[in-house]
Amino acid sequence: MIEAADLAAIGLTVELASIVTVLLLLIGTPIAWWLARTSSRWKGPVGAVLSLPLVLPPAVLGFYLLVLMGPNGPVGQLTESLGLGLLPFTFPGLVVASVIYSMPFVIQPLQNAFQAIGDRPLEAAATLRAAKLDAFFTVAVPLAKPGFLTAGILGFAHTVGEFGVVLMIGGNIPGKTQVVSMAIYNHVEAIEYANAHILSGILLAFSFAVLLMLYLLNPNRNAR
Repeated sequence: MIEAADLAAIGLTVELASIVTVLLLLIGTPIAWWLARTSSRWKGPVGAVLSLPLVLPPAVLGFYLLVLMGPNGPVGQLTESLGLGLLPFTFPGLVVASVIYSMPFVIQPLQNAFQAIGDRPLEAAATLRAAKLDAFFTVAVPLAKPGFLTAGILGFAHTVGEFGVVLMIGGNIPGKTQVVSMAIYNHVEAIEYANAHILSGILLAFSFAVLLMLYLLNPNRNAR
């Protein structure tokens, strides 16, 4: 049977992943559109910076975020000057860190979807005197719908599975920053394998469901 603390961790994880996914789609969409359409020399460096979480160890990313958001860091000094306090070891801090950590898992599918559209649909919209913003929302976004679905699923799933960044930024505060991955870690440390099995089984089933959904959303799945 799932304990109350584990239920709280599951609820906090779902809340965190939901907020992060919405923020990532809002922030990542214009960035992905720019990366897909620009020929600027800054495209490579910007893309590399945004993709760093794919190869950077989570502990390293978490450490630098902790420094930036700490009392001596520029972000920490800014939040304190605004009366917001410090972000480390708080839920808002987890949100900020998770957005940065999961960014490439949302931007890359969106960028690929926008690139797959090509120029012809947008040129056709331009001949009908559609403004660029109007063409984006009425042509590009509907055509990139599979990319949005994939990006949303990957962003949510990646946030659910976080551990290293969560540990560095959020710590392990029950009811405040303790997510499912941290709850599993606690149970293993306490040799409470039955509880760890339950939570791990939930994440295993969730991971399988995510992969199944991605497979079903693949438009080329029936192509042979």
